[in-house]
Amino acid sequence: MASSTTRVTLANSARKLPKGAKLVGAADPKQEIEISVRLRAKRADDEQVMTLGAQPPRERQYLSRAEFGAEMGADTADVAKIDDFAHHHDLNVKSVHLASRTVKLTGTVKAMSAAFGVKLNKVRYEGATHRMRKGSVQIPAELAGIVVGVHGLDNRPVAQPHFRRKLPQKGAAARAAQGGSFSVDQIAQLYNFPGGETGAGQCIAIIELNDIDQKGHPTGAGYKTSDLRTFFKKAGIPMPKIAPASVDGGANKPGHSDADGEVVLDIEVAGAIAPGARIVVYFAPNTTNGFIDAVKAAVHDTARKPSVISISWGGPEDQEGSQQFVDGLNEAIRDAAAMGVTVCVASGDNGSADMGADWDGKPHADFPASSPFALACGGTNLKAPNGDINEVVWNGGPQGGAGGGGVSVVFPRPQYQAQAHVPKSPTHHNGRGVPDVAGDADPATGYQIFLNGVGTTIGGTSAVAPLMAGLIARINEATTKKFGKTVGFINPLIYAAHTQGVFRDITVGNNDITGDLHGMYKAGPGWDACSGLGVPNGEALQNLLSA
Repeated sequence: MASSTTRVTLANSARKLPKGAKLVGAADPKQEIEISVRLRAKRADDEQVMTLGAQPPRERQYLSRAEFGAEMGADTADVAKIDDFAHHHDLNVKSVHLASRTVKLTGTVKAMSAAFGVKLNKVRYEGATHRMRKGSVQIPAELAGIVVGVHGLDNRPVAQPHFRRKLPQKGAAARAAQGGSFSVDQIAQLYNFPGGETGAGQCIAIIELNDIDQKGHPTGAGYKTSDLRTFFKKAGIPMPKIAPASVDGGANKPGHSDADGEVVLDIEVAGAIAPGARIVVYFAPNTTNGFIDAVKAAVHDTARKPSVISISWGGPEDQEGSQQFVDGLNEAIRDAAAMGVTVCVASGDNGSADMGADWDGKPHADFPASSPFALACGGTNLKAPNGDINEVVWNGGPQGGAGGGGVSVVFPRPQYQAQAHVPKSPTHHNGRGVPDVAGDADPATGYQIFLNGVGTTIGGTSAVAPLMAGLIARINEATTKKFGKTVGFINPLIYAAHTQGVFRDITVGNNDITGDLHGMYKAGPGWDACSGLGVPNGEALQNLLSA
């Protein structure tokens, strides 16, 4: 390897500086950084996973985590080439994980820049300084086809939390908007979640991303145990077993970030639905590397073995964004499906625009909800006077937020959506439609949670992902008792024609948050790009998946 000087461009590794970014100078050449090198799989088959998802869970043959590592992991011969590469470029091999096909390397900015043919700069963007690169990563020709991703050279933030606080309103507007908030338990009852199960024997993984400082150390986002104790005590629900897990230096750091609201919402909603489940919160830095590694840590956790993962973070798909990040995260979600793990992902809180102040005027689907292997969770506004349900698409405008949904420009339409009448994507292709399912997300009709010592109401599709994760944990408890298997990847089954009656169709409203997209996308009978198939009838979904 030392003799070869031929370099090739790593496919899909190109990055651009974001609009409005200001170059501060070169990154500190002596700073030690850690990156992840993603290797090819011995065998990988999207179609195989899609076929698995079309079978009833009772008939499926999932790979165990050990079998997955042996059959679909990285090849040791490939790892040996990375060892050699590291040795010749003054880098250290920190860890090798064959099942997730990840080799972690550490070294100075100077050594990393030389090894991968990149220039790393300090860049000021949206009030903070990050390490960024532009252009593509270069690798030795011998590693072409072996290395499929290099993550972590650039540490700009990659995702936003999808939660919304209830807006303070005065006078008549407040009275008009009073849909009232709900306890998590009330929502479970309104949605007819199956009784009897608590998620016992299951583990729910929750992915959370930390704010980081210039050195990449976590500065914020976390939960206070005292808040959780109070929430469960007030709700009259036994507190589930909860553990924080550190990925890439991530940590439970409450009290320093607005994203605490995200972390606490996720845990309290999932825990209230499935108090018998064990909840593990995987904290990682909010970077491409951190996000992928957090999901992989959960998917491949052989000690805790999560059977469902909840992700309430994401961002608008961008054709000029980091394709290798999209590939890496989608691959992790696909791997989960192969092992019988369901991945519930929030679809966004900015409607079909999926962007805030910097909106480019086009519709966007939110990623990773747009992964064809994710259960994308959209948002509604729920009113239930005297238990009579009146539910429409969540759209409170730019101030109040709206349920994310749209058509992917990255992922083609999966076979399971062939009959769903998904409109053409903004680039006029057949794309993956988002969301798949919906639930209460409007902060005006939001969830009663306990945060920073006070009761408060929070909404966002962020609440729907852990709500669905809790429901899946309950269903997994039932199916595991019945036939020894979890339900895993459910999208093909829920789209199949015989699921009529499993969802309550949402047919009123749209998620055109600014009103500038001609009502794109409108709700109507059947699947639509604002409420998916609708709101699940929990018991009917359990009956379908446990048949």
